[in-house]
Amino acid sequence: MGVALALYLCAAMAAGFLMLQTYPHARLGLCNLMTLLRLVITAAMVVPLLGGGGVQWEIFALAAVALCLDGVDGWLARRQDLASKFGARFDMEVDAALGLLLALNAYATSTAGPVVLLLGLPRYFFAVAGQILPWFAQPLPDRFGRKVVCVIQIAVLIGIQMPIMPPTLATVAIIAAALALCWSFGRDVIWLWWRRA
Repeated sequence: MGVALALYLCAAMAAGFLMLQTYPHARLGLCNLMTLLRLVITAAMVVPLLGGGGVQWEIFALAAVALCLDGVDGWLARRQDLASKFGARFDMEVDAALGLLLALNAYATSTAGPVVLLLGLPRYFFAVAGQILPWFAQPLPDRFGRKVVCVIQIAVLIGIQMPIMPPTLATVAIIAAALALCWSFGRDVIWLWWRRA
């Protein structure tokens, strides 16, 4: 529990530091509080993972709540006129952390083989590539397809947490989500390649 709390505090402080640097509005808003709540839920998933993975129904329920709240923060930002690049980045990073923890839990519980880790790592591969290749780190245009693929990725990772999920169905779902991620990231890489300086 202490590790989960420490990770949450570190992540919240990093978000606060970034917010001070880039957030254009004078108030925090319910949108960012909602993303902070999703960060709490995500950090809580570290607890069963450190115990070797498990408690899958609890993980399923928590992650399902986090996914349902995912669209709420963006809706609140638009409704309160508080949309910002910071908010979009904060939302994306929480999604990425949620995906990684769900993938690690599925692997730790032997729900899925190592291929499931491919669903939790793309954002981090992209970030590392951006450190090595500057053109990789350029801003991307907003695309609805990217959001759809993110929802598919997280939904599959949540679904395979259920103990009643047949292994064959889990494998098919993982492969389908991995292909969708390859398409989405591949499209972005090609877009960045053609516009590199």
